[in-house]
Amino acid sequence: MKKKLGTAHHERLIALSRIEGQVRGIRKMVEARRYCVEILNALAAARGALKRVEAKILSAHLDACVRDAFENGNEKDKNEKMQEIAGLFQALRK
Repeated sequence: MKKKLGTAHHERLIALSRIEGQVRGIRKMVEARRYCVEILNALAAARGALKRVEAKILSAHLDACVRDAFENGNEKDKNEKMQEIAGLFQALRK
C-alpha cells in the first residue's frame, strides 16, 4: 500500500523542476560553446541539487517505509528492507 505523500514530497518536486531547468541551461551553455569552467560549475551545482533531493528522499524512505517494516513487518519484510538499504548505499557511493 502506498502512503499519501505530504508537503515534503511537493517540495522535492519543485526542486526537481528547478534541476530540470538547470540541466536545460547546461545544454544551452554547451550548445553556445560557453567557457568550460562555467559549464563545469553549472554541472557541479546541478549535481549538488540532485544530491540534496536524493538525501531527502532517502531520509523519508528510512523514516516511513523502513520504520514501518521494522515496527509492523515480519522477518521477511525486515530482511528485504535491510537488503534494499544495503543496495542503495552501494549505489549511492558510486
